[in-house]
Amino acid sequence: MLVEAVSLSARHGFCKEPQIFVRLLAGVGVEGDAHAGKTVQHLHDKRKDPTQLNRKQVHLLEAEFLEELAAKGFRLRPGEFGENILTRGLALAELPEGTELCLGEQAVVQLTGLRNPCVQIDRFQSGLLAETIEQLNSGERRFKAGVMGVVLLGGDVASGDAIRVKLPLTPKAMVRI
Repeated sequence: MLVEAVSLSARHGFCKEPQIFVRLLAGVGVEGDAHAGKTVQHLHDKRKDPTQLNRKQVHLLEAEFLEELAAKGFRLRPGEFGENILTRGLALAELPEGTELCLGEQAVVQLTGLRNPCVQIDRFQSGLLAETIEQLNSGERRFKAGVMGVVLLGGDVASGDAIRVKLPLTPKAMVRI
């Protein structure tokens, strides 16, 4: 399990720019990213209640999902799905809420929920939104747009860094946030 790529954007928008490394700040998020802050920074959430805590400081996405999309004709480079951290070898959506991901030497991100797929995804590439929601045989839906988290311990994170997983004592399924 490793970090495939890291990205950020100082502007609110869908895509982020790949970086050599990103600096995670405890309780804030990715230094220099438009979504960093102790309180909500996603514009939709901010309009509802600008005082609520930011549970979406870091967006993580599986590199394998980008490869799945490429096989269907979609082309996305790292950062273009809006993720801060692109992972490899880790089924993010299957991890319980509260899972801690130790990234690189020092940083720790605690998972808070599934990224809620929105219409911006289709504005980026038509038909892409439908690919983020999988209908299972059980009738349930699986969301594949990545997961969100908060920074518990800051540090620098770069492509190639190892990821270690620490599961919570009382696992709880992640929900969309």
